[in-house]
Amino acid sequence: MSISFSPDLFIFAAPHSIRRHAGGARGFEEIRTFVRETIDRTTYIEDPASFFIIFLFAQEYGKCPVTGEPLTMEDIVSVKTNKAVKPRPVQAASIPGMLGLFQNHDAACRVIARVKKERDEARALLAQAERQIPLNAPAGVPVNASVVSNGKRAAEDEDLGPGGKRIRPGISAAIIEELTECNAVLSGQRKKRQIPPTLASKESLMSYTQISSHPLHKTNKPGILSVDIHPTKDVIATGGVDTNAIIFDRSSGQILSTLSGHTKKVTCVKFVPRDELFITGSGDKTVRVWRGSENDDYSCLHVLKDHTAEVQAVSVHATHNYFVTASMDATWCFYDITSGMCLSQVQKVDDSAAEDGYTSAAFHPDGLILGTGTSGAAVRIWDVKTQTNVATFDGHVGPVTAISFSENGYFLATAARDGVKLWDLRKLKNFRSFSPYEPNTPTNSVEFDHSGAYLAIAGSDIRIYNVGSVKQEWDCINTLPDLSGTDRITSVKFGVDAKYLAVGTMDRNLRFFGLPVAGAEEP
Repeated sequence: MSISFSPDLFIFAAPHSIRRHAGGARGFEEIRTFVRETIDRTTYIEDPASFFIIFLFAQEYGKCPVTGEPLTMEDIVSVKTNKAVKPRPVQAASIPGMLGLFQNHDAACRVIARVKKERDEARALLAQAERQIPLNAPAGVPVNASVVSNGKRAAEDEDLGPGGKRIRPGISAAIIEELTECNAVLSGQRKKRQIPPTLASKESLMSYTQISSHPLHKTNKPGILSVDIHPTKDVIATGGVDTNAIIFDRSSGQILSTLSGHTKKVTCVKFVPRDELFITGSGDKTVRVWRGSENDDYSCLHVLKDHTAEVQAVSVHATHNYFVTASMDATWCFYDITSGMCLSQVQKVDDSAAEDGYTSAAFHPDGLILGTGTSGAAVRIWDVKTQTNVATFDGHVGPVTAISFSENGYFLATAARDGVKLWDLRKLKNFRSFSPYEPNTPTNSVEFDHSGAYLAIAGSDIRIYNVGSVKQEWDCINTLPDLSGTDRITSVKFGVDAKYLAVGTMDRNLRFFGLPVAGAEEP
């Protein structure tokens, strides 16, 4: 064996008073006992002044006091410690060298930042995947039930349930929690919200007239079927009979992008207020999710083929993470925008009867209620969390072509062949109806402005109403003519603060109505 020691302190040492026992057997046994106890207590003794060197035993007795094994002076090894200060590297000895070190450090920081970003993106994707995993999802619920669950959107021949119906993942508990939190925040804010002072006055709307007209779509297939306005930009989107969607900059009067890909008419267009996302639905049964770039080019992220008939409506949830599509195949689908996955597909309310196709759809401003209009004149209200039909409004004649919730969440306006009906969502009843046109002239569009102060109705002309209440009158404050010559206005949208209206008709022109500009001639 070998014993290691430092030049200043030794591995095994005894108090100085024990040195007097070194001469006999009794002293040897006492020291041996002490050394054993010392080994159990410590490795190094920190007091060099109080010691008894173990090599004295080796010199005197020729053996180790602990084990009794032979021990000589050669077996004792000194532990060398280097107390010198490590010099600086050569690179740090000059200013250029130090600059090089700083550059290397900066490069390392950039690499670390990139790796952290990739890590965070991976975590976000993982969280996205986890929240799409339903909690206690039933195995194999068919699509002809109210909710289709436990699956994923994949190829046509995969994930099929009984009867060859496709199955879905379902809306997970995490998503429901997200929707509920969004509802709580928006409901709280809405109670405190006041009509903005920048809102166009009633007198201004009474003076609105056409201020510009822009030919956007093809002449051989005229017709604008849908219009949407970006919530934060002066940009308008249109969907046309010519199978294209157009992104138009109102301030410059220029087309920013033409989105091609659908094979039939584009029936609905919707901006998503994040990540330059945009959604289109078409008569070709598909839905496309697009993403814009800095140079205003749009690329198609997803082509969704979950419907089996014409897609009639798209509505984006207030979280901006999900959207709903409604189709003439009598189903509506709840999608995750990022992944393009259909989480739930809701079909029949009553399995005993054939269901009418869906012709319109819109989320309630708080996001937990969905309204749909059907080709059979019914308006259905759905609980988004459970995907169950909680109310049905009857009374219209013909397909329900459009629906719009008021900003305060109290009123629902629905349009059909017989005009517009207003519904009180607190009492679930119709409290007012408008029949502005002839019996054979349908109302194609109805829209509250963002403040909830005005309502626009479009058919063979455009009528603007000042919003009242259940008991107060809703006065028509302006009627704007159809200048397309088609007698069919298909879509009307209020701009920011109701400062203008964007109007789509069955010719190829997008029209804007607002206050006339002094000294400007109407296009």
